Amino acid sequence: MDASDGERANAEDLEGLREAFPTEWREPPLGWEALTAWEAEAGVVLPEPYRSFIAEIANGSSLGPPEDGGLLPLGWLPEQWPGTGPRNPSASFPLTEAWIWEEDDDAAGEHISAVYNDGSVVLGTEESGMYWLLTTTGDSPGSVWLVADVGAQPYPGPIAPSFLDWVRRWQNGNGWWDGN
Repeated sequence: MDASDGERANAEDLEGLREAFPTEWREPPLGWEALTAWEAEAGVVLPEPYRSFIAEIANGSSLGPPEDGGLLPLGWLPEQWPGTGPRNPSASFPLTEAWIWEEDDDAAGEHISAVYNDGSVVLGTEESGMYWLLTTTGDSPGSVWLVADVGAQPYPGPIAPSFLDWVRRWQNGNGWWDGN
C-alpha cells in the first residue's frame, strides 16, 4: 500500500510530527505494507495521523511523549503493563468520560480490563502504573487517554485530544493538567 491507496494524514500534520521527533531519536517507520498487515491481523484501521506517522516517519521514538521511555512501537507494551488479559484493538473502547474505579463500589474487574485492553493501542507509560492509550474505536477514535491503577480519563479532560494535539502539547512544553 502507498499513500494513494487509502486515507493519509495531510502533509502539514506529518511535517509537524517530523519536527517533533528528531531523526536520531526515531525508530524506523513500519512501512505501509507492514502497517496494513498489522491492521488486518488486529481487525482495525488506525486513526490518522498516527497511522501515517507509524508507516512513514517512526514506529516509536525514545524521545517524546510519554517522557518515561518515549513512544512505544506499534503493538508493544510497557514492561510493567498490568497484564489484564488479551488486547483487542478492534473491540469498542468502553469509555466516553473519565471513570475513577477506585471510588466506584460497582467497579468490576472485567470492565476495568476492557479499559486497558479494548479499542486502543498503548503509546507508552508516564511512570509506573500510568499509561497513555490512543483509542482506535468507540465514540472518539484517535483520542488520547491516561489510564492508571485508580481510573482512566481523557487527557487533559474532559475532552481528549488527538495524537497530533497530544504531541504538540508535549513539544510546546505544556504541563499535564494545565488544560491549554
